[in-house]
Amino acid sequence: MGKIIDGQALAEKIKDQIVKEILELNNNKPDCQRRPNLAIILIGEREDSKLYVNLKEKEAKRVGIDVHTYKLPENTEENKIISTIECLNNDKLIDGILVQLPLPKGFDTDKIIKAIDPSKDVDCFHPENLKIILGSCNHNHLISPVFSAVLEMLSGVGYQLKNKKICIIANSDIFGKSLEKILECQKAKVKTIKSGDKNLGKETSEADILITAIGKPKFIKKEMIKKEAIVIDIGITKKAGKVCGDVDFAEVKDKAGYITPVPGGVGPLTIAMLFRNTLELYKLKK
Repeated sequence: MGKIIDGQALAEKIKDQIVKEILELNNNKPDCQRRPNLAIILIGEREDSKLYVNLKEKEAKRVGIDVHTYKLPENTEENKIISTIECLNNDKLIDGILVQLPLPKGFDTDKIIKAIDPSKDVDCFHPENLKIILGSCNHNHLISPVFSAVLEMLSGVGYQLKNKKICIIANSDIFGKSLEKILECQKAKVKTIKSGDKNLGKETSEADILITAIGKPKFIKKEMIKKEAIVIDIGITKKAGKVCGDVDFAEVKDKAGYITPVPGGVGPLTIAMLFRNTLELYKLKK
């Protein structure tokens, strides 16, 4: 059986560091007594999105970050969403802004993300922030929490990326190409492919590391992966009250070298990295 990468345990370490740093900041700087503040905009009733937002709200309280959630119905006009974002851009209390993705059908995701002030874009998907990520390998700039989670997991198992073949399955070009660039900066050989590509099976079965983020439950089967490959499952779907990932975990775990479970894998670590980004933006303002 492949070794399970415990995202929850890694996340707890990150969150402990955040708690310690917030306490130190407030103790050392009496004029900075307020806590970091994160605004989350949730549009519609998508079950996995509500699940993630609930987790973020719950965990934020534990680390000392105040969350302000704006829940908008699916029939909200786009200009109202943008005006909400603009108010948050101008609110001095708010350090970071997050629009929970994916958005319901009919919304212009790029337009809505572009409305966020890049200096408050905690998810790092604003075009100006993506330009920095795609433009060089100098990643001192914040990167998306989910990308940080992937790097943290690979680092946690001591895996060297140089010359390793990585296959990313992602139907979002922005997501796939950004993660591809970050991994290429680690000297890996990376290919991004869509779930419907005719060469999918060939690419996945040759990869040393398989990363999937498509939201298709149990899509990845045993025959699709290389023996001893690292399998990182970013996908999450809630169906009939159960949460599952893109990977058929029960079938794949015996063939993989390392594998992330769903739940308890990438999800909790991504949330921890989101809080770390919020803290960094808070510190920049101070």
